[in-house]
Amino acid sequence: MALEYTPRTYDEIPEEKRPSTAEALVPIAGMILFLSVGMIWLGMDPQMPLLWGIAFAGLLGRYYFGYTWAELYDGIGRSILTGLQAILILFVIYMLIAAWIDSGTIPTLMYYGLEFLSPGIFLPFTVALSAIVAFAIGSSWTTAGTLGVAMIGIGSGLGIPEPMTAGAVLSGAYTGDKNSPLSDTTNLAAAVTNTELMDHIRAMRPGTLIAFTVSLLLFVVLGLNASGSIPAGRIAEIQGGLEGSYVISPLTFVPLLVTFALAFYGFPALPSLGAGIFVGVGITMTVQGAGFAAAWDVVHNGTSPETGVELTNELLAVDGLTGSVWVVTIVVAALALGGILQETGVLATIAYAIGRAVGSVAGLTAGTAAGTVAMNFLAAEQYMAIVVPGMTLQNLYDEYGLESRNLSRAVEASGTTTSAFVPWGSGGVFMASALGVSVIEYAPYYFFGILSPLVLLLMGATGWGIFYKDDADRESTPEGTAPSTVD
Repeated sequence: MALEYTPRTYDEIPEEKRPSTAEALVPIAGMILFLSVGMIWLGMDPQMPLLWGIAFAGLLGRYYFGYTWAELYDGIGRSILTGLQAILILFVIYMLIAAWIDSGTIPTLMYYGLEFLSPGIFLPFTVALSAIVAFAIGSSWTTAGTLGVAMIGIGSGLGIPEPMTAGAVLSGAYTGDKNSPLSDTTNLAAAVTNTELMDHIRAMRPGTLIAFTVSLLLFVVLGLNASGSIPAGRIAEIQGGLEGSYVISPLTFVPLLVTFALAFYGFPALPSLGAGIFVGVGITMTVQGAGFAAAWDVVHNGTSPETGVELTNELLAVDGLTGSVWVVTIVVAALALGGILQETGVLATIAYAIGRAVGSVAGLTAGTAAGTVAMNFLAAEQYMAIVVPGMTLQNLYDEYGLESRNLSRAVEASGTTTSAFVPWGSGGVFMASALGVSVIEYAPYYFFGILSPLVLLLMGATGWGIFYKDDADRESTPEGTAPSTVD
């Protein structure tokens, strides 16, 4: 995915319109207040609190920061354009899941998974398999929206809580995505920091391996605690319900194989997922015996299975295209708010202030991580969370004599991985809707997302894995101290 425009850095904002740090925090405080009151106190969905934030930020931008309405509209438009791929994928994923349930693809995966997996090995197996698939195709979203949905069903049949399974899927999916040369965020982090792609990936590997290994061990422990006996007849009951409603056949794996093969061979996410929909409908007609109109009606309106098993019905009842509207409105509203904050210089100012507040390599690493996570929550889009700090902090890394791969690693380790924690961001909205588990429920079990930035902070604090431009720079700038050029 190529970013459609280049956001302004702090230095590129005209001085007369450049907000101070205190001024930049005003719309942020307003957004936090609106979301807190609306979602926590009043129990509202996030759309209206986000609308209040848009109105507040827009009025500040027009009458305090001095931007015209046209400039603010342009900022909103560019932000939505940046997130357009995420919006389209949300539409497609909803259709894909409905098509794959109707075709028997996901029911067959559940049937065979219940046959061969046990509670004790299920969670670590899910982590490892998700990591392998995401690395092969370069997409955590595609992995979660296809394999992840099936693993949620299998885990429920084995008595594993859905939030645990979701955490395992995400931990594996983001591990593979983060280290895949096919990943859009991996390529983006390297591009915006002027880092060679393989240098960026090699710089990430040690920290990623630590975070992944610890996550895997934690899921092994959870699996051991979940390895009690399954109620007699539970699996047979679920499998019987699946057999009674769907043709269980290896032929139903064709949509999955086509989608993964296209992604593996370099096709973008949208064509790969779109092909999965059409192949899924074809299997629904040829294997499941549905009519043409009926198959496409499910893609549009969703599934309503009647397997005779309540748990199975709940797992396989999903919305089709029409169900995506609720989540897309959240993403569009969040992107609009992020666009105003970007256009008025609020995001660049905050990233710059965080970077300038540090006085050592450890502080710079921590500041980059904090700025990137903040961008995820403010801009609601992982691409912007990578781009804004990646572009704004380059000069600071140069002043410390650090290679650019330190910066590229920092923005991806704390940006890509934490996007799934933002309930109103495209990452959090997508994962929650695809897996059917809310962000707040899966967050405690998304171990890799928690550990990845923590390992990054550890590397900055100890100096392990920090790359300097050359020995002369390292001698003239002792580790842990700020260079004389920092003001």
